[in-house]
Amino acid sequence: MLNSLFSDLNIPIQANAPMSDYTFTRTGGPAELLAFPETESEVAALVQRAYQKQIPVTIIGNASNLIIRDGGLAGLVILLTRIDDIRHEGLNLVASAGAPLMAVSEAAYQFGLTGLEFAAGIPGSVGGAVFMNAGAYSGEVSDVITSINVLDERGNLRRISGANLHFSYRHSVIQEQVLTVLSATFALRPGERRTIRQKMDELNAARASHQPLELPSCGSVFKRPPDHYTAPLIREAGLQGKIIGGAQVSLKHAGFIVNIDQATATDYLRLIALIQQTVWAKFQVRLETEVRIIGREPETISAQNAE
Repeated sequence: MLNSLFSDLNIPIQANAPMSDYTFTRTGGPAELLAFPETESEVAALVQRAYQKQIPVTIIGNASNLIIRDGGLAGLVILLTRIDDIRHEGLNLVASAGAPLMAVSEAAYQFGLTGLEFAAGIPGSVGGAVFMNAGAYSGEVSDVITSINVLDERGNLRRISGANLHFSYRHSVIQEQVLTVLSATFALRPGERRTIRQKMDELNAARASHQPLELPSCGSVFKRPPDHYTAPLIREAGLQGKIIGGAQVSLKHAGFIVNIDQATATDYLRLIALIQQTVWAKFQVRLETEVRIIGREPETISAQNAE
């Protein structure tokens, strides 16, 4: 069994772990192996062993903006949520990849540092935020990241400057290379704590009033297309409230798909495809997914597609 190849590392690993227990959508098939490292050195050891044994590796933060197909994930999946340190170094915060971005924003407030108020309600981890250049309300992590530490596919440590991450809208160089984010350094500015808190509260109130935070979802499903906004396109296409299986286009915000009744990842993906096809047919606008979609197709879906 694959599990035996990692047993000497003394790192908690589960076999055939249902990823629906960890994704924000509450969907997703099983991970062949799911590891829970607690230090960066444990991550390095896992990556190095997997490389030596030619086992595929998938790195996941807190699985907020992620859909894992119902066929699950082959090989080793590394969940980083237990690596969540946040250090204060002058005007900088250094946060581990598994730290929630909201917690980093809160830490900035506690230390009287401004620049991360926009992240107060973003549910992703630091690693995921770097991967996709997460942002909201006119702010992005690219505005404040000066460097990151990563592992390459062999488990070797590297440092990459913010300038070399080639950030753009919902994109970073991490998407193009086999790299695992371990930590990020955020360069902030001195601020008035009361003003910082007021801004964070305002943005969180706006988010709560417009987004379906009360239901499982993967956050914003689509990137904003040039010269358009996604939610109005979906509404005008007549798809707000549309249900496939247990997944629904949110009645509160049409840019979100929510799990209303034991949805599967396949329900999500079929609804995403319907939205893309309908919006293109009506408006000739292509909607590109912002949510990351990974994993294997379930056997029944693969068999249907082969017919």
